[in-house]
Amino acid sequence: MPSHDNPAGTPKCSKLPSGQHMALVRIIDANANRASEGLRVIEDFARFALDDRFLTSGYKELRHDLAQTLAAISESQRLMARETTEDVGTRISARDEYERADLAEIALVNQKRVEQALRCIEEYAKAISADMAAQIERLRYRSYTLSRAIHISHRSRRQLDGRRLYVLIDAGTSPESLAAFGRLLAQAGVHVLQLREKSLCDRELLTRARALREATRDLGTTLILNDRVDLALMADADGVHLGQADLPVKEARALLGPDRLIGVSTHSLSQACQAVLEGANYIGCGPTFPSTTKHFANFPGTDFLSEVSRQISLPAFAIGGIDAANLDEVLQAGFSRIAVSGAVTGAEDPAEIVRQFVSRLQPRVDRQSTTETQGGTAP
Repeated sequence: MPSHDNPAGTPKCSKLPSGQHMALVRIIDANANRASEGLRVIEDFARFALDDRFLTSGYKELRHDLAQTLAAISESQRLMARETTEDVGTRISARDEYERADLAEIALVNQKRVEQALRCIEEYAKAISADMAAQIERLRYRSYTLSRAIHISHRSRRQLDGRRLYVLIDAGTSPESLAAFGRLLAQAGVHVLQLREKSLCDRELLTRARALREATRDLGTTLILNDRVDLALMADADGVHLGQADLPVKEARALLGPDRLIGVSTHSLSQACQAVLEGANYIGCGPTFPSTTKHFANFPGTDFLSEVSRQISLPAFAIGGIDAANLDEVLQAGFSRIAVSGAVTGAEDPAEIVRQFVSRLQPRVDRQSTTETQGGTAP
């Protein structure tokens, strides 16, 4: 039967003298408070600044799992060991401790605080229970994964801010024709161009990619290559798009470095969430409708778009058979970014179709401002 000094579930610290035991519990209590408080700060950033349910849930679950692990030390022991009035640390502060540039910096600083606190708990827990220390270690690694995801989500939203129309094109009949077509689309307002070509040899594809890069470089158009990380680097493209069977994000990132974009095709909410955790900069979500340029056996449709819109703040482009006739269904599902191919490349006047898409994809306030500037009224 457990004694009153060692309630059930409370690990013994028999190897430590009483004074060290109290110091140990005090250290764990202080770092437990740092970690849980820091997690709550980041959770609120994900919730209120990013409006990201998936990352908010991740941090909330981490905070709750930490509390459950720390329950191995009773609340009574922690409170008895706690001391703030005589704690020398309460009177020590860093010069810039009360200065933060923006909300993202607040989240970043607190993430570092969480990681440091978890490491302290892990080390000192080794004097209590190897199992407890191992559990804290696992929580620490989960915090690293979430930290990368929240940083990339925030950064990618800034990188792709205002980039709503993504057009996939093939290599054309020659480098010159591809460059001319790409420049036409970019001047019409396409924000992202993806070169997707499966039939050319590597040498020809690289020549086309470089021609497209030069044609669009001064127009600020983001250039993505489909599948080919190596050619994306050699053509100085802005990034690469990967399918579920292509290179993992980890391997692509190792080759591309930290600054180029990596997009991932997703066909379910679980794949979308996994892409977030793996470090993708954006996701393609679909297929939404039957397409004239690519065959699919299954169509997740607008229900999938609605799920992603509710859960994930990482930039997401709806893809698959989207055209002027069904665009409203995509917008109603919460998406303001689309990736299209045949709707533009197969049009009699591609530039005009681009302009129409861009106009309809603008946020409502932007459309209203544009209309009022032109002397009309918004619908």
